[in-house]
Amino acid sequence: MTAPLEQAPAFATPEGLRLLLVRLHYGGARGWRTDPEAAALIGYAVEKYGALARKHGYEPIDAATAAFEAMRTRAVRVAQDPWAVVTRAVELTLIYDRRAEQLLCSNQQARKDTENKRRPDVARFSDYTVDPADFHQALAVYAPHDAPGNDTDDTELRDGGGGEGPTNALTAIDDAVTVFTAVCWPEDTVRSAIEYVCTRLSRAGNRLTAFEALRRDRHPQALLDLEQRAWLVFLRVILGNQHPDHRHTAAGRGLLLRLVIGDTVEDLLRDRGLLAEIATIRDPARHASLGGRHG
Repeated sequence: MTAPLEQAPAFATPEGLRLLLVRLHYGGARGWRTDPEAAALIGYAVEKYGALARKHGYEPIDAATAAFEAMRTRAVRVAQDPWAVVTRAVELTLIYDRRAEQLLCSNQQARKDTENKRRPDVARFSDYTVDPADFHQALAVYAPHDAPGNDTDDTELRDGGGGEGPTNALTAIDDAVTVFTAVCWPEDTVRSAIEYVCTRLSRAGNRLTAFEALRRDRHPQALLDLEQRAWLVFLRVILGNQHPDHRHTAAGRGLLLRLVIGDTVEDLLRDRGLLAEIATIRDPARHASLGGRHG
């Protein structure tokens, strides 16, 4: 004769849980301490929510504690399915407990502060294998024109420099044309190209966005009679190399920004690296053989 299957406790059903919770509620704190079914209920919650707790990195007793807090509320007692409400409450508690740990704040603050959803996790210095001073933006020391509060990188190129800088955007365009004409570029062609780039920069709002749009733009390539590779070199010369590693270098700033922040035409013409890069864009002798064709 086989042993009978262990019968599930009455509180395992929604109505059974409701009746038990109502009895415990009217029994007060003493009811939860002395009622034999209360202890059995907590043990049942440990088993029921053990897997859910481990999924979020907690122990089963943590989930049972969250279940206990939910079961003491009126919302659970009057719910159509008390167990469904308890399960959801436990899940949310575990989720926000984990988020609160990541942000070093309370569970309630993690629930209420919608800004937390966009904040990165808090990182401790001991979590890094590399010295944070070598890469963390909060610990960076900027040159005056590179400081986060200084928008020289983009706004001065868009709005003409605000009148207080070493030069402004219009003067920078003229000086940039001078640099190119000094290495045998036709003035009309290079001025049209640089003004076209500046127009796109003004619309885009920053150099990276403008660079990405311009590198796929076929119109200025036809204007300059340039292949795609040469056009990309021209953009890097004018707007700067957009790779993060070059952000605070002369190559990363580009010709226009260097002029805006104080470099002179003479400084640029002494920059052998810059002149060599311009020279790779187009062989002036080839342009002359084409009769100065612009497009």
